Order: sequence, then C-alpha cells, then structure tokens
Amino acid sequence: MYLQVKRKKIKIIELTKFWERFKGFKFYLEPITYGLKFPKKRFITTNFLCQRIDIVQTDKEDNILYMYENVKSEKYIFPKKKVYNTYFLPLNTVKNLKLNTKLKIVKTKKDEN
Repeated sequence: MYLQVKRKKIKIIELTKFWERFKGFKFYLEPITYGLKFPKKRFITTNFLCQRIDIVQTDKEDNILYMYENVKSEKYIFPKKKVYNTYFLPLNTVKNLKLNTKLKIVKTKKDEN
C-alpha cells in the first residue's frame, strides 16, 4: 500500500499485531522513509521515538480529520471523536496535505490477498 502525495509515493505498512503496534518507530535510528498505519488507534504517544514525525488521523474512509506536523518525542495526543486510522509519516509529508480531504491510498496486488 502506498500514500501518494503530489508526485511522491510513500510506502505504508499496516500494523495489526500487538507487538508490531507496540514497537512502531520506537528506538528507530535510521531516517524514516516509509509510513505506518495504525487501524482503530485514537490515543497517540510518541514516547521513545528517536526522531520527529508527522501524524495524520483519519476516519474510516481516510478523510483527514487532524494533522500534526513535526511532532517530537514525549508528546501525547488525546483521543478525538470519529478518528479511526492513525498514520505516522516521514517528516514534511503533511505540508502537501489539506484538512477535510481524502488521503490518496494506492493499494497493490499484495495488499488485496
């Protein structure tokens, strides 16, 4: 699955298992080049992130409800209504997105299986 922002494609990995969701980008030292999708996640904590990220919260149809740019470590974002998916994206991705628009997610054949 890919997120298309202008002419750039960002690979998105959907995390559904407990250990994957728990780990996320914690203690990840290399520059982040891909994004993570957390389905059914409303509360966000950035404890133990070693670098800054952009965060996007969407509803079930991937309409952007909230965007957080350049979020540093040790921040908490409390639950909001109607939020269904949360995306952790590489830095400076949010600059090209707008609120109340739909994320352009391109699914691959591997995702359909």
